[in-house]
Amino acid sequence: MEHVPPGRHTHSGPQRFRRHTWSGRLVRRTATLAGTAAVISLVLPVGVGAASPARPMPSLQSLVARAKLLSNQINMLDEQYNGLRIQLTQARTEAKVAQRTYQEDLLRLGAGKVTIGQLAAQSYMTGGLDTSMELLTSSSPQNLIDRAAIMQQLQQENGDRIGQMAAAVAAAQRARETAIQQGQRVSRLAAQMAVKQRAAQKKINILNSAVFTKAMAVFNQTGQYPNITIPTTNTIGAQALRYALSKRGDPYVWGAAGPSSFDCSGLVLWAYAQVGISLPHYTGDQWNMGVHVSRADLQPGDLVFFYADIGHVGLYIGNGLMVDAPDFGENVQVQPVMWDVYVGAVRIVG
Repeated sequence: MEHVPPGRHTHSGPQRFRRHTWSGRLVRRTATLAGTAAVISLVLPVGVGAASPARPMPSLQSLVARAKLLSNQINMLDEQYNGLRIQLTQARTEAKVAQRTYQEDLLRLGAGKVTIGQLAAQSYMTGGLDTSMELLTSSSPQNLIDRAAIMQQLQQENGDRIGQMAAAVAAAQRARETAIQQGQRVSRLAAQMAVKQRAAQKKINILNSAVFTKAMAVFNQTGQYPNITIPTTNTIGAQALRYALSKRGDPYVWGAAGPSSFDCSGLVLWAYAQVGISLPHYTGDQWNMGVHVSRADLQPGDLVFFYADIGHVGLYIGNGLMVDAPDFGENVQVQPVMWDVYVGAVRIVG
């Protein structure tokens, strides 16, 4: 049975806390007394900020606990944002394809007007141009899409000669609807990403405030496990793990995937990219990229996932330890596997 060292954040000496804005840049600012009071009102129970002088201020322990919660929430929002970003990329690609298909269908409709012109000439020679033919010959390819009923009538009257044109009208109609739907999807996803971004930045601002400076310094204490045996095997996972371990001490930054800052799925993406394997920048997709393995079968470099929404990932080392980019405010580090919120593991194969 493998030994799990106690505590999640038990690394060696304290390191200076890096304050990150949305872009991950260092923030240096001096909070005024009024600004500090405003932040306290955001993070303390209702009434604490305006309480009487006799009511005690929050303890460092409670602020550290609050910092831990906020950091975890930022990490969750980060992975949700990463998932939406992948969807947005796909939606934009599909929207371009739909629009291109629509334009190609319009060109085919324009070419098809030659057929209609021939039918119109025949109609004129045999007794005049009827109303339906007159409408079609005077319409642009775009307007033909709105003439489906007329196309059906002509198909009945002229058989196969108009059949291909009717099919082109239907195809163009479908392409136009698809293009509209994909455009709406792009707008919807972009709006959802903006909501995640604002929510995370609000929490980041709180942790960057003067109120949390000391709490975050404690929270960000990291260190080493000197007895770690780094795998020397040449499996894909072991190679990626060695790359990830080389990044210990680099900061967690929202949405980052290296080479000098990372979020949790970004560290995994970067490590495996160094051995020639491309992974998506999202825990939910990484969960589906390899072969699922049992806890008893874990090997160095396997991806270990946490929380019911699969909101966090690390790389397994062995002996109950992993390397990960834990949360906002913490650096890439080695720590015990969080078995209490562990949901499973994946092995990436070449």
